[in-house]
Amino acid sequence: MNRILYITSALVFIMSLATCSISHTPAPMTESPPPSGVQQILLEDYRPISVYKTPTTEIMSAKYPVIDMHSHTYALAEGGIEQALKNMDAVGIKKTIILTKATGAVFDSIYNAYAPYADRFEIWCGFDYTGYDKPGFGPAAVAELERCYAVGARGVGELSDKGSGLVRSKTPVPRIHLDDPRLDGLLQKCAELDMPINIHVAEPIWMYLPMDATNDGLMNAFSWRLDNKPDIVGHQGMIDILENTVKRHPETTFIACHYANLSYDLSQLAELLSSYPNLYVDNGARYAEVGPIPRAAANFYKEYQDRIFYGTDMGHDVDMYRMTIRQLETEDEHFYGHDQYGYHWALNGMGLPDEVLKKIYYENAERLFGKKD
Repeated sequence: MNRILYITSALVFIMSLATCSISHTPAPMTESPPPSGVQQILLEDYRPISVYKTPTTEIMSAKYPVIDMHSHTYALAEGGIEQALKNMDAVGIKKTIILTKATGAVFDSIYNAYAPYADRFEIWCGFDYTGYDKPGFGPAAVAELERCYAVGARGVGELSDKGSGLVRSKTPVPRIHLDDPRLDGLLQKCAELDMPINIHVAEPIWMYLPMDATNDGLMNAFSWRLDNKPDIVGHQGMIDILENTVKRHPETTFIACHYANLSYDLSQLAELLSSYPNLYVDNGARYAEVGPIPRAAANFYKEYQDRIFYGTDMGHDVDMYRMTIRQLETEDEHFYGHDQYGYHWALNGMGLPDEVLKKIYYENAERLFGKKD
């Protein structure tokens, strides 16, 4: 808005107030069209460009070898496994964990597709919930887990519960959460087989807030909103379910992906990690959520550097990899990731020290693999 238009609008506003004061009659609420020459911009079309003249780091590859602990079967639909490997090589990803969520023939087919590249991909399975609502559930599910392990599965995931129950399996299991006693046999068997469990609980907090002008994550939150689902377990309730499960199964290793969706409250996540040595987190697909708080995030990484895994959960695109690396390695400020993330806010690098980067990138994962072996 130019200065003349601004002043004119202000005078009109003041005169309107004066008129209302004199007449004591409230002016009718009407939606005025924008002044001539003023453009209306939809939030979904908002693509700001930073004007700050601050250092910009060009990232080609990670400083150290990387194990991506959170990916899915993207390569089967994104140009093939060979292309995925080329992209991984371009940025320094030496190995990727494929979270299939699958059992039975579906798991077998996925495993066989990646089998020729066993040195670059590790395949994890899901749980088979068939008959979960019938007496005697458990032994058959455990048997299928053991069968998947015999095929080559070395972990379980990504299990997912956004409040309505575990859903990422061939059979939906509404209203059964990870702390349900019917799952105890499966969780115990994972401990016996040294199979870590990758679990997705809840969603980022913005999805639970009112979809109004006060929600600073509105652009992304609206697409994944949960505020209009009153019958689900809420955000804190899901964190409680995670804690109940981890506490009851101390011999089982749990990886709460996406920072357990506590990126908005890293202090609460810190309490969980401090309380339960069998709990880890990955940072997959939550780079934007900590982008505005680089100092708090970097402090968290330094404090819990032995408990965090690098993950992506966003395909195998080279630019995507480089964006995540930039956020972890550099101290770049106020840059945008419109092509990668759904939020409108600017991002900032954490500038993590080398000893932390090594752990996040590969040392923590290799230590986990060593435990499994």
